[in-house]
Amino acid sequence: MSEHQEQVRLVSWAVENERWLPELKMLFAIPNGGKRKNGWWEVAEGLKRGVPDLFLAAQKHHRGVSWGGMFIEMKFGKNKPTKDQKEWLSELEEANYYCVVCHSWGEARKAILFYLGQPG
Repeated sequence: MSEHQEQVRLVSWAVENERWLPELKMLFAIPNGGKRKNGWWEVAEGLKRGVPDLFLAAQKHHRGVSWGGMFIEMKFGKNKPTKDQKEWLSELEEANYYCVVCHSWGEARKAILFYLGQPG
């Protein structure tokens, strides 16, 4: 498996379960990293180094805490978030977004279910 394959599996799971959990329709990828050249035109269009891989655009409230949405940074194996990714995750958390780093599609699935208040 690879990070790409794990993310594809997670998105496939989300699409398969949209009928059961309609909020899953609001999960989308942020194509901001990988093997792009990061040319000036991409930067001009808003490309920013370190932005998480996925966003679930669904506000949630849990036990007195409100989140504007959920960001997911996918990693594989022993890979860890970069300095830029850590900074983004920290700033997004300060802005009341729920942020997680997941090393498999199953881990990300559990995090999404928790966020949506569903049993894992």
